[in-house]
Amino acid sequence: MSKRVGTWLYQNGGGDVIEKRITAKLEEREIRVLNGLNLRNAFAKKGRIVCNGHIMEELDLFFSYNAGQQTQYQMYLYEAISRVIPTINNYQAFALTEDKFKTNHILRQNGIVTPDYKLYHRDDVTELKKILNLWGGKMVYKPTDGWGGVGLVKIENEQALEMIIPFLNQTDIRYFYVERLIDYDNSDWRIDIVNGKFIASYGRKAGNGDWRTNISSGGSIIFREPNDEVVNLALKATQVTGLEIAGVDIIYDREKEEYVVLEVNGIPAFATPEQEKMGLNFNDKKIDAIVELISEKV
Repeated sequence: MSKRVGTWLYQNGGGDVIEKRITAKLEEREIRVLNGLNLRNAFAKKGRIVCNGHIMEELDLFFSYNAGQQTQYQMYLYEAISRVIPTINNYQAFALTEDKFKTNHILRQNGIVTPDYKLYHRDDVTELKKILNLWGGKMVYKPTDGWGGVGLVKIENEQALEMIIPFLNQTDIRYFYVERLIDYDNSDWRIDIVNGKFIASYGRKAGNGDWRTNISSGGSIIFREPNDEVVNLALKATQVTGLEIAGVDIIYDREKEEYVVLEVNGIPAFATPEQEKMGLNFNDKKIDAIVELISEKV
C-alpha cells in the first residue's frame, strides 16, 4: 500500500507551480499526494479530523507550507494532527518560531547572538523609557507573532515612545516586546536550510525611506554570497529551534562588529518566477531536499 501525504501550500507567487513539482516528484516515489488540505475547511468529531473528505489521522504525513492564511483555528488543528502523525514542519518547532520572543530567548540560551530584547507586562510600560535610554535612544516594538514586517514600529526618541504608549494601552495585549535597534546597512542575509543542509543564500534590501527588509514591506531581493560564518550561524539556529525547513534572517551589527540572527522563519518562500528570471535559482535544490525529507519521514 502506497504512503499518503497531505499538503497545503501557498498558491500565489508561483506557489502553485512549486506544489505541482513537489507532487510529481513524490508520486515518482510512489507516494500519493492529497493537495489543498486547508484546515480552514476541516472539522473534528469522534476522534477524527476531516478535511475535504479525508481523515487527517490516516495520512502518513501532513506538509503545511502557507504563511499568509494561517489562523488560530488552523493552528489549533495543526497541533492536534501533529500528536498523531508526522508534520513538516513539526508543530512544536513551528509554533516556537512563530513567536519572536520565545525564538530569541531560546537562541540566546544556546549562545546565538540576537538583538538585545525585553519582554514586559503591560503595567510596566514606564520601564520602556529606562530601556530606551539604556539602548542609546533607539528600539523596535514588535508583535511577538506575525510576519512580513507587519506591526513593527521604530522608536528613536522619547517623543516617539510617548506616541505609541496610548496605542499599547488601548489594545488587549497583556505584554509587549521590544528589541534594541541594530546599526546595520538596511540589508540582510536570508539563509535557507532544509533537513540540516544549506540550500541557498540571498539578501533583501529595504526600500527607499524604510528600514525593513521584508519583501512585503517594500524590500527587494539582492544577490548575496554566503560565508562560512553566516551559514554555520543559520545551521545552528535551525538546529536549536528544531525546524526541518527554515529561513534564517541575519544582519551585521556595525557597532558591535558581529552577525546577529534577526528571525528564524518556518515557511521561507521559494523564489518567485520573476526572481528566478533574475537568476535566483535555488528552487530545484530546495524542492529535491523537501521531497527527500518527506520520503524519509514517511
